[in-house]
Amino acid sequence: QVQLVESGGGLVQDGGSLRLSCAVSGSIDRLNAMGWYRQAPGKQRDLVAGITITRGDSTNYADSVKGRFTISRDNDKNVVYLQMHSLTPEDPAVYYCNARVRGRIVSYQEYRYWGQGTQVTVSS
Repeated sequence: QVQLVESGGGLVQDGGSLRLSCAVSGSIDRLNAMGWYRQAPGKQRDLVAGITITRGDSTNYADSVKGRFTISRDNDKNVVYLQMHSLTPEDPAVYYCNARVRGRIVSYQEYRYWGQGTQVTVSS
């Protein structure tokens, strides 16, 4: 079992920066990957950035945020961050932290866990 708690959302001006945090607890020894997703009203939930622990913390990003957002992980604090720069009116949404965890008995099976989400709002 994994528990995820997001924080750091809020109001930021157009072109500004914000850093989201995701505190991870539980079966952290069996984490395969972490990711940040976002969902705006009436829109689907899409991947923003991912980091794959089992592949040496390799990262991947949605095309819309490449060069602006950075995902990183603090192993000592068990926290995953999303650093966001140059925020635009396309970025406001609820941002969700996601964890993919391998099974204790069947390691090739994977379980998904979600945080409660944190709101990001961009103002002019």
